[in-house]
Amino acid sequence: MSQSDPQAIQQVLAQYQGDSYVNGWAELWNKGDNLPWDRGFPNPALEDTLIERRSTIGDPVAKDAQGKTYRRKALVPGCGRGVDVLLLASFGYDAYGLECSSGAVEACKQEQAKNGDKYPVRDAEVGQGEITFVHGDFFANDWLESLGLSLNSFDLIYDYTFFCALDPSMRPKWALRHTQLLAPSPSGNLICLEFPRHKDSLASGPPFPSSSEAYLEHLSHPGEDIPYDDKKLVKSDPLREPSRNGLERVLYWQPARTHQVGKSQDGEVHDRVSVWRRRA
Repeated sequence: MSQSDPQAIQQVLAQYQGDSYVNGWAELWNKGDNLPWDRGFPNPALEDTLIERRSTIGDPVAKDAQGKTYRRKALVPGCGRGVDVLLLASFGYDAYGLECSSGAVEACKQEQAKNGDKYPVRDAEVGQGEITFVHGDFFANDWLESLGLSLNSFDLIYDYTFFCALDPSMRPKWALRHTQLLAPSPSGNLICLEFPRHKDSLASGPPFPSSSEAYLEHLSHPGEDIPYDDKKLVKSDPLREPSRNGLERVLYWQPARTHQVGKSQDGEVHDRVSVWRRRA
């Protein structure tokens, strides 16, 4: 299978339905396929967010109630080759990359060994965080237990090409899982780089068309079935109250920089960045 063969990828994923869908991604990775949106370096929108929105997201090093200093934990589910994990660690977070196959985890470790020196420490006083790559299912707890972590352990979660890689039927479960992994507000922040917003809503995936409205509805009502219309667009109800356990969008903007795939032919940025917290 080649990098430019999305139909072949769809054929593999079509063999896995429902909760087994992630096993299709594991098969692709274990075959050693180069997946089509692997850019080889972090999206510059993430780098800009960590720098420019630090006052909202918080510092990578914090103090607990007893005044003891600790590194905050960052998670990248579906981390690909781990480039975002390397970037987060360079900013000072203890960064965890989660992938659904042993082949993907091995690719992450190879990336770290080969290109880790391309991610210098950003602040000498803060230093670099630890890097951990783990094999597991985002929706299960065994990988957490293997790391000695509990639910609601992550101060930062970064979601870029994970939401759009999942079959849309899994979006309620995706949103609910974020509420289970994210630390309490205001410490815990979910950063979503929303992509592909510009793709035809009726087009097949992956990546599946992912509107800002879809992020908003699912994260505001985690675990709930969200209605879509015949054009596969979210049917928003302005009178519908957000769920008590839902996430609240605290920031939303058009980034100045993003990968080329998130732009129009004229260079207009289609991607958006949103930051979410658990409701108090």
